Amino acid sequence: MSTDTQLTEAGTSKLVRIKEGDLDLQIHYNDMGKGSETVVMLHGSGPGASGWANFNRNVEPLVEKGYRVILMDCPGWSKSDPVVCTGSRSELNARALKGLLDAVDLEGPVHIIGNSMGGHAAVAFALANPARAGKLILMGGGTGGPSQFVPMPTEGIKLLQGLYREPTIENLKKMMNVFVYDTSNLTEDLYQGRLNNMLARRDHLENFVKSLAANPKQFPDVGHRLSEIKSPTLIIWGRDDRFVPMDVGLRLLWGMPNAELHIFNRCGHWAQWEHADKFNRMVLDFLTH
Repeated sequence: MSTDTQLTEAGTSKLVRIKEGDLDLQIHYNDMGKGSETVVMLHGSGPGASGWANFNRNVEPLVEKGYRVILMDCPGWSKSDPVVCTGSRSELNARALKGLLDAVDLEGPVHIIGNSMGGHAAVAFALANPARAGKLILMGGGTGGPSQFVPMPTEGIKLLQGLYREPTIENLKKMMNVFVYDTSNLTEDLYQGRLNNMLARRDHLENFVKSLAANPKQFPDVGHRLSEIKSPTLIIWGRDDRFVPMDVGLRLLWGMPNAELHIFNRCGHWAQWEHADKFNRMVLDFLTH
């Protein structure tokens, strides 16, 4: 089927109000495809990030294979409501996901693809809602604790936090220069689009800085609980990740009883974008077998 006109950010954009525990927020999400199985994609924590910006190279193959695909913009990002997080950001996003699934009447298990912060949220969701977590795909995140070899915070995380405090094109390029392995595919249009997204929601930027001041450890280590997650899990990492080092992925593999690990060579923190074609094939194979 032709998806050129159907799968656009604007054409799949939706808003819903969620009420989950102490949360009462409007959440933005993209919803596309139809099928008995649903794949939810959760983005990372970079300024200006969104579900669509993170995963626009990955949705079409899943939709064409008959999956419903939902991209959730986490609280405090893109067109979702602003929030200051003083506790666990992983658990906040997991509660928001539960609220979204309840609001759209998805009671059964969903597969979750989580990138960086989204990986942390996927793990938190699986711990809190084991019966509703299908298969998990984690890239560059999952909160298996700090690296044993690289000082924390890493250079990438320091650049990310600096960009939140001073959102300029120069600081964006500094961050993106260590975000991916091969920067030749980063176009001026991509930079400008990301900068525009950041500057359109200065409240999100300011709230992220306030959240860090209130609680510097937004993503607590749940390494001691990873054995509770029985979901089949595919861990995908970049060998050259300068945001969350590769040995963190090994800790997830060690802790999760039904996990396997794939490491991309010549790959930074954005595996689903840098190696999109192979990533998409791996995900489809993992979900269907």
